[in-house]
Amino acid sequence: MQLPVDIGALLEEAVNVEAARATPLSVSVYVDETAPGDVAAHVRQAFASASDTARVSLIYLDGREFAPSSEDDMACIVAGLDENVGAYARACRKAGVPAMVVTTLPQLVGAIAKAAGCAIPEADIVAPRLTAKVYEHVSTAAGQGPAITASWGAPKPPENGDVGIYEPIELIDDARATLDARMGQWVCAACRAKRLAFAQAFPFVRRPLALETVNATSVQNAGVGLLFLIPGADLPVMTLNQAKMLLQIAAAYGQSIDAGRVRELAALVGGAFACRAVARQLAAAVPVLGWAVKAAVGYSGTFAMGRAAVEFYEGAPTVAKFAEYVSAARDKVIAAAAKQAAGAAADNGAAAVEAVRQKATDAAAGLRARISRR
Repeated sequence: MQLPVDIGALLEEAVNVEAARATPLSVSVYVDETAPGDVAAHVRQAFASASDTARVSLIYLDGREFAPSSEDDMACIVAGLDENVGAYARACRKAGVPAMVVTTLPQLVGAIAKAAGCAIPEADIVAPRLTAKVYEHVSTAAGQGPAITASWGAPKPPENGDVGIYEPIELIDDARATLDARMGQWVCAACRAKRLAFAQAFPFVRRPLALETVNATSVQNAGVGLLFLIPGADLPVMTLNQAKMLLQIAAAYGQSIDAGRVRELAALVGGAFACRAVARQLAAAVPVLGWAVKAAVGYSGTFAMGRAAVEFYEGAPTVAKFAEYVSAARDKVIAAAAKQAAGAAADNGAAAVEAVRQKATDAAAGLRARISRR
């Protein structure tokens, strides 16, 4: 398959990816000795990097003078009941170091810091999300009284009897997964210039960065589908965006830029090309809303291909398996586009609807046959 891609731009992206691999990182992890043991152990493990370019310092907050290093790219404070945590986080920020406060006591940690006169920005307090499973678990644990009182003997903050009632949040599997996701999201937002390097060094950053890349590229390609009115003019732009997306996702998961990426790229572009070809035929069948169909497929096609790439790299990657992921994503997008166009044509009567559906079916079948022969 000859790819409609600006090779120069793609190679430039590959160079950027390789540069990120060699980027040095410096992180200090500060552990409050009153922090629950499960979250302290989890954070230590999360930052146990095998990367040669990442230096991680582990420091216990045992009353000694707190002196953050201005050379750090970020700081992580594992918080418990220490009333100085807010001051520690503020000292990091004053030194120009973004500070993430990780805890399973989010409401209590925030209340203690505020009462001590050093409130922690809400976005910097990172804790597990109370999913249905986590909520069920912690609410059951709190059934005989507030979990925080039972575990730590600390009173709830005054004038707010609900604060901390389900804390600390025990790190069951769901809680660990959401904590990793939130830690990764924080790193992507706070350390944007080096976020790819962080993903390559620390596994918990990979999925959040990959999903952010997918979302951003999908929105961008929706705009491309909306603005490019000349038939086929959107193809090189969308393809380049998707190619860059695949390289960034692969790099986030520590994959090298080699011949394997080229074969995966061919599979990705083939699936995306099928989606756009169907979109153009459907747009011609429903010209009044053709722009909406093209924008929707630009978004959903890119999103589906990107998510397929993410799931692929999180498993046991092979080129054949990647082609399967892309084919499944392509078929879902084509079916959804046909349904959308058929709905848009409904006002023109049953015959028009059937014509749109037939166009989608014929186009999809033809493109699948062409792709399978390659």
